[in-house]
Amino acid sequence: MSQKTAPEYVPGHGLLKDKSVLITAAAGKGIGFATARRAVEEGARALMIADIHERRLQEAQAELQAIAPEIPVLAEMCDVTVEEQVQALVASADKKLSGIDVLVNNAGLGGLKPVVEMSDEEWLKVLDVTLNGTFRMTRAALARMMPRGKGAIVNNASVLGWRAQKGQAHYAAAKAGVMALTRCSGLEAADHGIRINAVAPSIAMHEFLAKSAPAEVLEKLAGQEAFGRAAEVWEVANVIMFLASDYSSYMVGEVLSVSSQRA
Repeated sequence: MSQKTAPEYVPGHGLLKDKSVLITAAAGKGIGFATARRAVEEGARALMIADIHERRLQEAQAELQAIAPEIPVLAEMCDVTVEEQVQALVASADKKLSGIDVLVNNAGLGGLKPVVEMSDEEWLKVLDVTLNGTFRMTRAALARMMPRGKGAIVNNASVLGWRAQKGQAHYAAAKAGVMALTRCSGLEAADHGIRINAVAPSIAMHEFLAKSAPAEVLEKLAGQEAFGRAAEVWEVANVIMFLASDYSSYMVGEVLSVSSQRA
């Protein structure tokens, strides 16, 4: 098999058996949807996905329900930059899922712009979705998980939290913030039997990413990886499943690089 050829899709192994899962930004074909699919394939007892794109959210819900007709798959709109919507989503998930066992904070926003050309609005928008949105969801979920004394939260960070790249100051700063939030909130949550960890992918090719940067830039980045290719979104989702499962029971505040280059 060529290094540039993706491996065969890995079947589920029941890692999330009897667990309920809530995932943000799970519509479309990116890491969020791949994570949702893996969750039902790994035996989750119930799933709720959220997004700001209604049509794509409904399509994702239908596709996931077809994959696992025996598992309740729920979908709700949520903009993670709006506190009221975050609170409503988490309250709904807590009620309809009979408690949230796993939260995956996948919502994020990127872009490509040099600092000297970047407006306050562009800077703040990326930070509000990527960092503040993760904070809002974590805060709301912890308030529901703590009385139960259990739960796992997995944040989607990025190797850009460690690694410099031109045109990515806003995104890199936000993802570095997600890493710091993961570490600090992880220590606080551990006192209540809750684990918070994160994944840090390098480059995972999907529809949204392909629209966010020139093809030649993405090809160059993918070529720098050890396998000479971008990750498949499900390869990142596999690591999220590990962190969401009981196999990572001793891990708190950790950030796992899903990449061949940590920095």
